[in-house]
Amino acid sequence: MTATRIERKTKETDIAVQFEIFGKGEYSLDTGVGFFDHMLELFAFHGGFDLTVKCKGDLKVDAHHTVEDTGIVLGQAFKKQLPKDKRIVRYSAAHVPMDETLVRAVVDISGRAYLVFDAEFELTKVGEFETELVNEFFRAFVNHAQLNLHLTVLYGKNTHHRIEALFKATAVALRQAIQIEPTLSGPASSKGALME
Repeated sequence: MTATRIERKTKETDIAVQFEIFGKGEYSLDTGVGFFDHMLELFAFHGGFDLTVKCKGDLKVDAHHTVEDTGIVLGQAFKKQLPKDKRIVRYSAAHVPMDETLVRAVVDISGRAYLVFDAEFELTKVGEFETELVNEFFRAFVNHAQLNLHLTVLYGKNTHHRIEALFKATAVALRQAIQIEPTLSGPASSKGALME
């Protein structure tokens, strides 16, 4: 499959994303936000996605627009990369531990956007990264990928571990859900179509 490239330019951000859904987990990331780059590395590697992100954002303000807009473009690229016949497993769930932390991600690639984000963080920042932006990223990604994602931190104290496990669990669940289901003759829906 050929990689999808999407560019998006606003007064707040200038983003170029290249994404291949059935990749090798290779990545090149430069958002100007170190911790966010690290989370995207984990997302690409554990999802088996090839991902290149170049973003110039208004970091003099804060990282909000950079993180949210990257989620928007990545979600658009993910949606475009889905197999056209939609003969995918569609549903998946993954539990990912990170030391004392355990996170669950449940996904339905349905064409309907809905995020349940059941996670709290003891710290407001990890390094210079504002932890409330984790929710913003996943909301933007889900809305533009048009999928259901339920994220739950089941337990754990360390804020870095919680966030890292959220990105890893999402990647693992998506990797499982996008696999081709050979027993299907069409989209993975009793209706005969997934919503667009």
